Amino acid sequence: MIDHISVGVSDLDRAARFYEATLAPLGLSRLVTRPATVGFGKTYPEFWINLRAGMVQVAPESGVHICLRARATADVDAFHAVALQAGGRSDGGPGLRPHDRAKYYAAFIIDPDGNRIEAVTFPGG
Repeated sequence: MIDHISVGVSDLDRAARFYEATLAPLGLSRLVTRPATVGFGKTYPEFWINLRAGMVQVAPESGVHICLRARATADVDAFHAVALQAGGRSDGGPGLRPHDRAKYYAAFIIDPDGNRIEAVTFPGG
């Protein structure tokens, strides 16, 4: 249903370094670099960061977050650990989450600009 997504960042170089590290455990790498945007993906850019030089921190109460699929729980764990090492903050450590239809294993991080990113996998089903 969704072809690609993008988030605004206030410092493109800092954000590119953050996302290169954070997205690697999910199998995404930097595929496109332009003066004001960087695209990450597996075979084509699915996740973009776009420079917004005057951007203020994303408000915590915005409620917006982006969820990316992981292959396994170990990838979710690595996503969270690497994000913290790269300058992000935890918004919920890796673990099973209550869910009405499937086992839902996820971790939540906040990037240096306040964007909320989740990694999820569905172990055993």
